[in-house]
Amino acid sequence: MVKGKSNNVNAADALHQGVYKALRTLVHITAAVQFSYAVYYDYTYVKFPETEANRNSGFGGKFKYLTFLDAIIQSLYYIISLINDFVGTNEVAPKRIPTIRKVKDYLMSALAFPVALNVGITFWTLYAIDRELVFPRVLDAVFPSWLNHVVHTNIVVFIILELFTSFRAYPKRSQGITGLAAFMLSYLVWIHVVKHYSGVWVYPVLEVLQLPQRVVFFVAVLAFTLCLYLLGEFMNNIVWAKELKLAQRKIK
Repeated sequence: MVKGKSNNVNAADALHQGVYKALRTLVHITAAVQFSYAVYYDYTYVKFPETEANRNSGFGGKFKYLTFLDAIIQSLYYIISLINDFVGTNEVAPKRIPTIRKVKDYLMSALAFPVALNVGITFWTLYAIDRELVFPRVLDAVFPSWLNHVVHTNIVVFIILELFTSFRAYPKRSQGITGLAAFMLSYLVWIHVVKHYSGVWVYPVLEVLQLPQRVVFFVAVLAFTLCLYLLGEFMNNIVWAKELKLAQRKIK
């Protein structure tokens, strides 16, 4: 009788693991396809209108927008995650961690999670206050609604799904925050380069801010993004508390 119950438990556990694995892979496939297509469609077909006031605004192309860069980050992350599903490992504490798994875990922690939430929350907050500050109505004719939701809404939905369906070990906080800070500071330098050569700020909201206000805005964005890193680490520690304890015991 005891042996029969044990077999039933093992069978149920195996079924649960199989369903969980299938769900994780489905999330990765769906995300990789939609974000990769979004990058392709945006780069190939979306052409922003030029006016006399912004005749040089083409400098930097799509690569001056954090939304576009984030879509690339998400595409790379989910493609790497998909590769890891098949040739790497999603075990909690494998004897040897493959390089693809290390890259996946770091990319999620340092960039994919905080930048996705930054883009989604910042965009929709400014949109709710005054959409002309971030996504003027004139863009509705060239930027499809479905694409807007893929790059500003789905990025948040899928990164939250990822948090709950895939185990990862966060890097040392100093390493993760260093990577994120380097990316964000590089982007701030980049948009100033774009402003210098084009004469136009990447985002309309920056046009209405005076220098002191812009400084406060940039500092607030950086601080907010770093807080999102800590939020991701905190949520990961809660969602995967049991698995993290198991991994730590195996390491010891």
